[in-house]
Amino acid sequence: MSEIGDCSSSSKSFQQIWAKLAEPSDSRYSDVEISSNELVVCSEITSSSPGKHEWCKIMRNSDLSSATMQNKSSNAILVDGIVLRNEDVVDIKSGTEIILGLDRAGSLSYRFKVILGQESCKQQLKISIDIEDAKCCICLNIWHDVVTVAPCLHNFCNGCFSEWLRRSQDKHTNVLCPNCRAVIQFVGRNHYLHDIEQSILQADSSLRRSDEEVAHLDSYASIKSNLVIRNGKKLHRKRAHSPLDNENANIELSCPQCGTEFNGFHCNQNTVHLPCQACGGMMPLRTDSSVPQHCLGCDRAFCGAYWHAQMVTRSDLHPMCGPETFKPISEHTISRIPFLAHETNRHEQDITERCISQTGTTLQDVIRDWIGKLNNREIDRSRMPLNHAELISGGTHFCNECYDKLVSFLLYWFRITMPKFLLPADARERDDCWYGYACRTQHHNEEHARKRNHVCRPSRGGGST
Repeated sequence: MSEIGDCSSSSKSFQQIWAKLAEPSDSRYSDVEISSNELVVCSEITSSSPGKHEWCKIMRNSDLSSATMQNKSSNAILVDGIVLRNEDVVDIKSGTEIILGLDRAGSLSYRFKVILGQESCKQQLKISIDIEDAKCCICLNIWHDVVTVAPCLHNFCNGCFSEWLRRSQDKHTNVLCPNCRAVIQFVGRNHYLHDIEQSILQADSSLRRSDEEVAHLDSYASIKSNLVIRNGKKLHRKRAHSPLDNENANIELSCPQCGTEFNGFHCNQNTVHLPCQACGGMMPLRTDSSVPQHCLGCDRAFCGAYWHAQMVTRSDLHPMCGPETFKPISEHTISRIPFLAHETNRHEQDITERCISQTGTTLQDVIRDWIGKLNNREIDRSRMPLNHAELISGGTHFCNECYDKLVSFLLYWFRITMPKFLLPADARERDDCWYGYACRTQHHNEEHARKRNHVCRPSRGGGST
């Protein structure tokens, strides 16, 4: 028997993984993941034969935390010391040891594990929601790109509230909630409610808006990250104005442009401010400026490029980032392979490092070359772990974290397009792991991570390029 893991299922009620045969005693084998209520695990008869034979059936029990196992093979199987012969059944639970033979020595063994965390809970958890509670009180439709305001925590479409915010700042001292009239101090996109919004629309397509309506709404949307809204205060003084008032007022200023004009701009009492993700400092949200204030890869706000363009230097009064924290992709530099590369598999990272060394170039040269291919749209971006993947180019402003993710993505393409004969000698003879880059075993089985190639596309397990 050469490989184990092929399976057939008679039930499709569970599409996500709820259990697996894990920790194979032989590192040549991978975990067998179980995603259906009833599954027959098969194996190859010989290494050269395409024929398969059944060796066990695993049926999920109603308690969702155990299973019944039936021996479908002519050979005996040891299940926690119990001999299971052909057609015999036994209950198994998380931690049960399964040995494909009557003797531990020389026999392949697995450990049955039930996944009770997020993967199985998602299948069991159902959230009931009234459709009316998922509607924006401005347009009276299901939320689109939902945002939440604080402190009242009411929810609106991004486009609807963005337009409300703009008009409120033009006409009023304070920005009030359209629902309860509370003074709004903060607004941000709500990714959790966005998932609920999508689920509702999938369940009832009649609630969907037309493409024209969605495009029109998106044209108004200006909230890309969390915003702090400064509301005006009318000062009713009972005493004469003193220098101390000026000192206190300066302490409350959100950013340098609240008190001083730089580059022809200064904040007014209605200016919306963005908190920088890196330093926590504030900068005004500028729709009239060409300087990017959000990283396209993660939609988070960073102030480095903005203050650099405004020629504002750091001070003790206001936190501020340097331009090195947020700059165009083509201006980033890198001297070592990121920790995230190749799914954090250090063996694959070492092979990639040696591949680069053999070519006589540097990591920076390789990345520069592949950024050029990215600009020329020579790379499939479907696996790029970044937002707005289709809009990214060498001139896109990125934070350091997103740049590392991009480098990791480009190094994957560098490796899979490299001819095998150019790999280091010890890497050429390795077989591809069935699950490729999506393999979970590589994270906890050092031997498996080293002996199998994981910089490849999955051949099973539902992965894609």
